[in-house]
Amino acid sequence: QVQLVESGGGLVQPGGSLGLLCAASGFVFSGYGFNWYRQAPGKQREWVATIARGGTATYANSVKDRFTVSRDNAKKLVYLQMSRLKPEDTAVYHCNQPQLGLWGQGTQVTVSS
Repeated sequence: QVQLVESGGGLVQPGGSLGLLCAASGFVFSGYGFNWYRQAPGKQREWVATIARGGTATYANSVKDRFTVSRDNAKKLVYLQMSRLKPEDTAVYHCNQPQLGLWGQGTQVTVSS
């Protein structure tokens, strides 16, 4: 089955860290780049980070120097390591592969004391 499945969300205090996983299946993982997006309640979906096929990473200004995106081609996993989390990082985080039109179901991240 061709799909993306996110996991790893949860509740974390401001200043804390959290890691998200995106597990891919059903296609040649190493041939594609992936994006992370997030959507907070009442707001539009926001691009967070991209990891290219070759491993080059790019970030939204709002998360640069706090988030790290990486990939493991052998395990077909995309990671998003988040640190120094802020309440405004609260959102549902989605993994995306644009050429195949794939979106995961999302995982909730809540940053609150």
